[in-house]
Amino acid sequence: MFYEDVFRKLEEEGVRYVVIGGVALVLYGVVRLTIDLDLFVEMSGPNLKRFLMAMKDLGYKPRMPVKAEDFVIPQKRRRWKEEKGMQVFSLYHPSQPTKLIVVLVDEPILYAVVNRQKRVMTARGISIPAPSIDHLKQLKRISGRPQDLTDIEALEAMEDE
Repeated sequence: MFYEDVFRKLEEEGVRYVVIGGVALVLYGVVRLTIDLDLFVEMSGPNLKRFLMAMKDLGYKPRMPVKAEDFVIPQKRRRWKEEKGMQVFSLYHPSQPTKLIVVLVDEPILYAVVNRQKRVMTARGISIPAPSIDHLKQLKRISGRPQDLTDIEALEAMEDE
């Protein structure tokens, strides 16, 4: 599994998150090519610190010229979003630049709501939390990119089968 080390580390550190994006679709059985790993991380300070420590331990660094520790500060994230239009915080692995982790900079839906209905999948003995299909579709609608709208159609077609 491409991001097996990330899932193991997040589980080990007790990071509260759900997988969104293409990997979540694959977990639900939709055939979809994806390169990056999209995450919706619970935004409390302690959880974000655990997340960033896990990423640092695995060798990931921010893609943008910002300090990783600033991601913990709500005012910084808000400023990034307002001034730079930043919707996601991206981390890459210097020795494997195709490994990209993308994290939402805010909670478009309250994480607590998503967490209550999440589904935990298991692959290679690793627990991988994903939002419910309804929440995944809602997150994709909020994003609204053409690929997200196509993903919603694929999820709905899968549900119809």
